[in-house]
Amino acid sequence: MPSNTISLIGMPGAGKSTIGVILAKRCGLRFVDTDLDIQVRAGAGLQQILERDGYQRLRRLEREVLLDIDLERAVIATGGSAVYSEAGMQRLKAAGPVAYLQVPLATLLERVNNAPPRGIACDPGQGYPAVFAERIPLYERYADLTVDAGAGSAESVAGHLQELLHKHH
Repeated sequence: MPSNTISLIGMPGAGKSTIGVILAKRCGLRFVDTDLDIQVRAGAGLQQILERDGYQRLRRLEREVLLDIDLERAVIATGGSAVYSEAGMQRLKAAGPVAYLQVPLATLLERVNNAPPRGIACDPGQGYPAVFAERIPLYERYADLTVDAGAGSAESVAGHLQELLHKHH
């Protein structure tokens, strides 16, 4: 793998953590999940942070984590709202390619509705479709590569992403 850092961006439910673990193993890299780092830093789960401190606090924590974490030789699974941090995204892009895991809204809604409640850093009045519409242009702006993560297994998406990364270099 020519680049030693790969960052994954996309909506909650896109599969960043699942695909990231597989990709890290395939590429011989560490796996970093920024959501876990945020929870460790805050001493609370994402949903708890949202309920206790609000979505702006969650976004600030995410930005801090993006600016602090060791990016060396890693696959970084970012939180869905990482793209709101210009400084954080510039740091990720400087470290290596940023891959956008693109998933259709209907598939995401199915995945998120079947999952336990998750901390989505957005205005409480915003529904998931509104958050989706707001974030798509940001994901597209920062992405060096875009991979369809809506169909196929996590294993096949990771394999396809690995091929794209090789061509990218």
